[in-house]
Amino acid sequence: MTHNDPVVVRNLRPRDLDAVILLDSKITGRKRTEYFKTKLAQALSDTGIQVSLAAEVDGQFAGFLLARVYYGEFGAMEQVAVLDTIGVNPNQRGVGVGKALLRQLQQNLRGLGIGSLATEVAWDDVELVAFFQKSGFRPAPRLCLDLDLNAADADQT
Repeated sequence: MTHNDPVVVRNLRPRDLDAVILLDSKITGRKRTEYFKTKLAQALSDTGIQVSLAAEVDGQFAGFLLARVYYGEFGAMEQVAVLDTIGVNPNQRGVGVGKALLRQLQQNLRGLGIGSLATEVAWDDVELVAFFQKSGFRPAPRLCLDLDLNAADADQT
């Protein structure tokens, strides 16, 4: 970040919870209070490793990301970071908020010796897929599987 950079990135704080919930509801159209209470509590308490961030533009909350570090989950031997959620105020898109958040996260992870960052995105969220592609993300060499339990129950009756 330079002195001319309008985006200030900092560690996410407990007092950011309401701003995170409000911003996410503005983006998604639904209020996920319990989800963010749990995620933020985990992000701020996990082994003291702080990788969740907030962004401000002109002193106003403009975006956030929640990420975690995993140590050998899902059969992987190496440490990997997972980007759970990223949100940028729709009124402040295009000024580099998401890019600044991701750049700071990458710097923090490299400092921790983490060499890989993973995330998931809905395949039809074209805007988010494009953002991740411009940021250097590529499809992972693994397949993510889901089981619709309601459909599975119906198939077995």
